Amino acid sequence: MLRAALIGLPSSGKTTLFQLMTSAKDAPRGKGDVNIGISKVPDARLDVLTGMYNPKKRVPATVEFTDIIAPAKTGAQALVDVAGYKNADALVHVVRAFRDAAVPHASGSIDPARDAQAMEDELILADLGVVERRLERLEKDLKKGRSTELEKERELVQRCRIALEEGKPLRALQLTGDDEKRLRGFQFLSAKPLLLVINLDESDIADVAAGIETAAAHAGLTAFLANAATKAVALCAKIELEISQLEGDDAKAFLSDLGLSESGLDRVIRTTYDLLGYMSFFTVGEDECRAWSIARGIAAQAAAGEIHSDIQRGFIRAEVVGYDALTGRGSMAACRDHGEVRLEGKEYVVQDGDIINFRFAT
Repeated sequence: MLRAALIGLPSSGKTTLFQLMTSAKDAPRGKGDVNIGISKVPDARLDVLTGMYNPKKRVPATVEFTDIIAPAKTGAQALVDVAGYKNADALVHVVRAFRDAAVPHASGSIDPARDAQAMEDELILADLGVVERRLERLEKDLKKGRSTELEKERELVQRCRIALEEGKPLRALQLTGDDEKRLRGFQFLSAKPLLLVINLDESDIADVAAGIETAAAHAGLTAFLANAATKAVALCAKIELEISQLEGDDAKAFLSDLGLSESGLDRVIRTTYDLLGYMSFFTVGEDECRAWSIARGIAAQAAAGEIHSDIQRGFIRAEVVGYDALTGRGSMAACRDHGEVRLEGKEYVVQDGDIINFRFAT
């Protein structure tokens, strides 16, 4: 399950967006409380396949979103202490850009760029504390005896400290596969991919239709979004609430009037999925049409394990056809007749949109 944690300053609209994305009715209560909800990843391809097969079940890919009420203490230590942040695969920072005199900003003025950088600084500060404590431990361990692995780790953690002291998030570092493995256990906050959700004023909704570059520029976030592994989505929570209360056709008409093809909530969910480097392959049939989440670059045998470990263990071949080929021909039989169904081995790298039937030995 992919996991994303929502972060944001008070009155940013964070919990409202969480409730809308996950259909959660109750806000979290109490200090450090965590609310968890599942969001379906919008994918028009699954809709088309479902229409072709008319299955008993339609199962989309999902992302788990976590909304956390910060503990009484604030700042970097509060972030460190909340496990829900550290266990997330990505962070979704809801940044306030809307104006509402009835909902005052804690800093007195609306400044999305200031708020985005303030949260980034907190993430960096939290990681710096972890790095310093680890370096102290490594120095003690190395005094007891030389260790090549510990020396490599010390060199890497020192590199992290330099970056953090310069105010750079760890997601900006260029790391080898081995280095990523060495750092994985630390669950550094600033190493996680970051999605900014710019919560616009209703009067600025034209910025959404104009594109994220326009919305980011008006919010003063263009430079911030040049950072590595950082993306943004713009929406207006007030309008998203109105959309959520409409029926399907009425919602589509409302979006069309605004010059939008999909809701902001769908864009948040889909962009989070993309930000994590994930894609979908599909299994189809009369019983079920399902989208399966895998990281890009995964080979067929590993992808089979997403369905069941027995399929991965007994993998023989993957029967693969591309989405465009299947929907263009109209049936698997027609694809076979035109030689568009391929038998691939365990090292085949699965492509986004592949429709796969795994052959395996029991």
